[in-house]
Amino acid sequence: MDTEYRNLLVSRALQEANHILDQIPPEAREWAESLPWEQRRYVLSLCHLICAAPPEVQAEFLDEYTADGILSRIIYDRDTQQKVEKHLRRFQIQTALGETILRSYIKQFYIHSAQDVRRKPDVYLESALRLIASTEERNHVFNYILGFELIKMMFKMSWLQHERLYRLQRNQEEFTNLYIKPIQHTHRINGIVVPVREKEFFSKRDYFVQEPQVSVKKLTELVIATFTTDVVTNLGFSIIRHPQCLHFDYEYIFTTEQESLFI
Repeated sequence: MDTEYRNLLVSRALQEANHILDQIPPEAREWAESLPWEQRRYVLSLCHLICAAPPEVQAEFLDEYTADGILSRIIYDRDTQQKVEKHLRRFQIQTALGETILRSYIKQFYIHSAQDVRRKPDVYLESALRLIASTEERNHVFNYILGFELIKMMFKMSWLQHERLYRLQRNQEEFTNLYIKPIQHTHRINGIVVPVREKEFFSKRDYFVQEPQVSVKKLTELVIATFTTDVVTNLGFSIIRHPQCLHFDYEYIFTTEQESLFI
């Protein structure tokens, strides 16, 4: 290899390296450039191991490595936390956003994201780094918590209660396709609600009013398997931004009167 060609390759490599460094915060670039060669080797080795690992392993590592720092920043954001808690109370959801719950949701957010990006494996690490660096991105965790708690509530509803809920919505078809149909499909394939002779009146009456009985752990697994993080987070974001985007009447939805649907 002649000297001119070798110098060209070195020049291109340096340009690419500078382009990567340009994309990180100035403080991080200054720190990276200040490292002696021995320590730079450690950073490069860590980057290689993370990028080569499956998404689930990335999620577990990032949870252990970043959870405390993210948790401290999230807890500091009392305004957003109080907004989320206010909406949870409006939907009669009693989850309290203490440190244990927040830490659990941070880890769950990582794991859920890792499962989503099996279709886009290059996106996960980038989104996790944004979560660490950006206040706006960290608000996604609160949006995710609110959306997840609401979907869990819907998962525990009977199909009669589902019908009452979507009747309250302005765009019933969109709401049904986005939330109700996927939930009921998961109910079916997991044997939680099993329709038998759906067209027969008395058979329908039995399964339609059946409230699903699912353990807390299983419920979380089902929600993660049924919905992407985007769907969950967008639901929470929509409600925080426009509280009336999801119409809700607790007494109407959860009344014990079973006859109303069959009149």
